[in-house]
Amino acid sequence: MKYRNTVEFQVEGDYALFSDPVTRVGGEKCSYHIPTYEALKGILHSVYWKPTLIWVVDAVRVLSPIQTETKGVKPINYNGGNDLAYYTYLKDVKYQVRAHFEWNENRPELEHDRNEHKHHNIAKRMIARGGRRDIFLGARECQGYVVPCEFGEGEGYYDNMQGETGYGFMYHGITYADEAMCEDDKGKMTARFWFPVMRQGVIEFVRPEECCEKRHLKDMDIKPFGEELHNFTGLNEFEGEEGACELDK
Repeated sequence: MKYRNTVEFQVEGDYALFSDPVTRVGGEKCSYHIPTYEALKGILHSVYWKPTLIWVVDAVRVLSPIQTETKGVKPINYNGGNDLAYYTYLKDVKYQVRAHFEWNENRPELEHDRNEHKHHNIAKRMIARGGRRDIFLGARECQGYVVPCEFGEGEGYYDNMQGETGYGFMYHGITYADEAMCEDDKGKMTARFWFPVMRQGVIEFVRPEECCEKRHLKDMDIKPFGEELHNFTGLNEFEGEEGACELDK
């Protein structure tokens, strides 16, 4: 489904590591075969983020064949020194992503910045520039590159795949207190899980509040933003960008 403020882009890289957060504390790391919702949302945050809005990832299309490569690495040990471990990465990845944004209703103090036309134009311009910050595919050592595209264009490796592929119980993402939509999630950090299915190379994501399983990790306060706190410049941050986007059309 396409929304009025939908953005579409292609992201690719030599390696990706979409690992279960449980394995992030150390030891051997092994990537999921498909990107997690949280990893794709992180890419969108690197492209363009404001506390005024919440990015919602609608779908991802897998363009390249899913293949892995295992590397021996020497991660830093929590107690000092280095350890020896094997990390299993995805290799030569390429995805198309479709997403849209919604207003963050938990931040009424930023209501004056809810200009859909402005944010949509700036987001598209940031995609064309390759993002505002460096793009990572699940881990910092996995550099990614973003370019605009039309979701569904071009040839994908799994376009003619028969049936569907289920990936079992999988990590979906983290809901932080400032983005919580369900009443029981407010004031908490919540981990979400779901059962993804790929059809002809496309995975349609469920919305965060629709995840079948979740777990509250800890209590959490909402970080305040505001011009008076000098940590949010509001409408003036991208002054002139909207007009520049109009010239690109």
